[in-house]
Amino acid sequence: MGIEWWQIVLLTLYAGYQILDELTINSSAGSPVFAGFIAGLVMGDVTTGLMIGGAMQLTILGVGTFGGSSRIDANSGTVLATAFSIGLGMSRELAISSIAVPVAALMIQTDILARFTNTFFAHRIDKHIEDHNYRAIERNYLLGAIPWALSRALPVFLALAFGGGLVNSVVEYMNNDLSWLATGLETAGAVLPAVGFAILLRYLPVKEHFPYLILGFVITAMLATLYGDVGAIGGAVAGLTEEFTRSFSGLPMLGVALIGFSIAAVEYKRSMNRSKQAVTEGAPKAAVVEETVEGEILDDEL
Repeated sequence: MGIEWWQIVLLTLYAGYQILDELTINSSAGSPVFAGFIAGLVMGDVTTGLMIGGAMQLTILGVGTFGGSSRIDANSGTVLATAFSIGLGMSRELAISSIAVPVAALMIQTDILARFTNTFFAHRIDKHIEDHNYRAIERNYLLGAIPWALSRALPVFLALAFGGGLVNSVVEYMNNDLSWLATGLETAGAVLPAVGFAILLRYLPVKEHFPYLILGFVITAMLATLYGDVGAIGGAVAGLTEEFTRSFSGLPMLGVALIGFSIAAVEYKRSMNRSKQAVTEGAPKAAVVEETVEGEILDDEL
């Protein structure tokens, strides 16, 4: 299939925009899932884009930035992995492990370069503040968006414009002469989302609320099994008679999310009631704060 020039242009423009959205507007357009959706839409296969974006979103689920620290750029990795997976016929898992994750890690360097470049505009703004030159302050603030956009757009453009032939050759070589390595990378790509869950669970107050974790897992497993069995029965009945045209769909993730939200809302309301009751009874504030398990992040500690 290949990658057309207009697809390269659109993906490059989005790569430059997504970091600006993440830093300013924060409309979720700078997330791996959204990046997968946009890249899949441009490349003509939204399903593949969402699958790769979702996998990358889960991979960095527990990864965050603290202060001015840099983190892996999963968005750019998702864009390139989706483009090469659809354009060159790579499997999703192989694209995630061999392109998305390495590119996301390498983009830390361009992120740092963008931060250092912006210090030039920051010093100019400091000078204009002393001179009360507000127009110049606004101008340099807007100019600071250029290094940020180029830090993502330029690498993505170079990779899409000049890396297609190299990636295609590597994929063919791996699928033929190094099939064992390709299989291993695909397995690693399938396992990576579990890493994101593990990191997230490490910092969530799981030890204090493990009953909810067990309850959520059991509810999800039971409903998934129930929907799967009902779908299998429906498929069997449809094979026996043509009059049966009813189709069964699986449990949507929105349903699972709403169940989790309701449980979290109940627990939040209970904790607020306990705090209000303790304050009413005259107990010191420290007495109503539960002990924090070492390593877990609670409330607004971020």
